Amino acid sequence: MIIDDDELDRLVLQHYIKQYKNIEIVASFDSVEKAIPYLDLSIDLLLTETNLKGISGVEFRRLMAHKIPACIFVSSHPEIAARVFEMNTLDFITKPLTIERFHYSMQKLFDFFEAREKCECYDAMLGENCMKIKEGGNIFQIRKKDILYLEALKDYTRIITLEKNHYILDSLGNLLHKNFFDSFVRIHRSYAVPRHLIRGKNCHEIELINHIKLPIGRTYKNNLSFFSP
Repeated sequence: MIIDDDELDRLVLQHYIKQYKNIEIVASFDSVEKAIPYLDLSIDLLLTETNLKGISGVEFRRLMAHKIPACIFVSSHPEIAARVFEMNTLDFITKPLTIERFHYSMQKLFDFFEAREKCECYDAMLGENCMKIKEGGNIFQIRKKDILYLEALKDYTRIITLEKNHYILDSLGNLLHKNFFDSFVRIHRSYAVPRHLIRGKNCHEIELINHIKLPIGRTYKNNLSFFSP
């Protein structure tokens, strides 16, 4: 479902979405009030402007968080990004929208639903230096030293290793409070990395082993004050 009071922005979103065969636009409106009668439809994703006349996109998301699993704000108001990320927001795109930024957001969407599906059969047990991931009838043992980084996917966290990606039904923030991850540092709202794997940094990103580069969030720069290349 798309909600935006700017007709041109709605058309741009529709054009970009039609490039993805696995996404169907079920409705598109210029106000929340017009969208309400269609909430009986099965909707997986809400794309909305934050500031709308009448009921705002932010308020609508708050009310519908239990019904619509994923929300991406496409907004002219970047100053409220930090606030909306506290309310189960998958992504926040600042206008004007570009195809590159939209593609990045769609990849986050696909990763989120992949994690959501897999977490139905995943269970995690944390030890001192290893964690065990139970997937259906199989158990995978992951050594802490093999984890390259953690990626937040709303209520899920993706664990990246060289061999395989794993998913846990827990937020990145919650995981980082556990002793198992005390050697990790959060560098972005979406990423946390082991301190010892950092090989370099500049104002915008860090580099890990294997030439992996990840962005540094503006509010997390002080977390990297320990690293002096």
